[in-house]
Amino acid sequence: MDEFGPRLPLALAVAVGVALLAFLLGAGINASAVVLVGAVAAVLVAGLHGPDRSSTESPDTARQHGAAATQAAIDAIDEPILVIAAGHVDAANPAARALLGQHIVGGDVRLAIRHPAAAERLFGNSDDPEPVGLVGLGSRDQSWEMRVRSLGGERRLVHLADRTGNRATERMRVDFVANASHELRTPLASLLGFIETLRDEAGEDPGVRERFLKVMNDEARRMQRLIDDLISLSRIEAEKYRPPDQSVDLSAMLRAVRDELSATNPARGADLSLLVEPAVTVIGDRAQLSQLLHNVIGNAMKYGRAGTPVEIRLAPRDTTAELVVRDHGEGVAIDHLPRLTERFYRVDSGRSRALGGTGLGLAIVKHIVERHRGRLDIGSVVGDGTTVSVLLPLNAVMKP
Repeated sequence: MDEFGPRLPLALAVAVGVALLAFLLGAGINASAVVLVGAVAAVLVAGLHGPDRSSTESPDTARQHGAAATQAAIDAIDEPILVIAAGHVDAANPAARALLGQHIVGGDVRLAIRHPAAAERLFGNSDDPEPVGLVGLGSRDQSWEMRVRSLGGERRLVHLADRTGNRATERMRVDFVANASHELRTPLASLLGFIETLRDEAGEDPGVRERFLKVMNDEARRMQRLIDDLISLSRIEAEKYRPPDQSVDLSAMLRAVRDELSATNPARGADLSLLVEPAVTVIGDRAQLSQLLHNVIGNAMKYGRAGTPVEIRLAPRDTTAELVVRDHGEGVAIDHLPRLTERFYRVDSGRSRALGGTGLGLAIVKHIVERHRGRLDIGSVVGDGTTVSVLLPLNAVMKP
């Protein structure tokens, strides 16, 4: 026992490193795993090729060296790691201390990880590889996965992985499906109701029939716009990592879009005021940039007051093309501004639907701007209107 006693702390450090590596490899190799391999290798080299201290070190000194090696191994990981024994925290890396508190080493693990779902796994005898979900650890909105692995005897390794982003993404997906279903169900229910009514005696009256058919046509077109926007959003998201590669004369496209919108809405088309420098060219996706212009200018025409100008400016600014569209409408309160590009978010749902909005226009604009490596800014003053600014890299400086 005396011969191997001083090497037992080293064995523990190696066991910690191997257990950590098993954790990371089980979840997919990442940068942390690469760092860990180096740390474990350093511990092994120190133990196998370093001087034999068995004849000169006391057991206490050997334990201190082993503890230092264990600490070095877990410090190499950027996710929270704890080593626990007999219900107490023996060691914790900086990430664990930042999450749970600097005081946790030496304390009861139940006070360090204050979550009811953690207690059974931390004090049970099973070595279950399945993670335990801990929602609200650290802060109310955070979500963590906890894995516990035995190191032999009473010692256990605890690994916490941050899954807050995954949970937020899943929540967004669920909300998106629910919102899309609701938006489609409403016009569909209206269509079915009018069809049933027309099958009855109301269908015999030409005036009633014409009025009902108009409503049905409007609802069907509303569904068509929503489906078209959903398909557009899906395509843009699918292409977000593929840089656009077409040379687009944004000045010429802007004038063409102005003419199209003026033809479909002559009254508001007369209010469009363009100040456009010639030959402002970007590298982009022609169809998506046209959609961006239609959405931004179309919104300004819809939400600006009738008879007030919609001011549109396009000019190069340093290495970017700057597009500014300003309306003179009711404006948007500041607390709504951060959410305007969320899918299906509306400041006034009734007014938006009445004007033919799907709730996806600015979400599409945001994704198009992101794919083009640009920047979108929205500013508004209640009672004075809204200004949308889009910066896109000019042709000569567009980078993949």
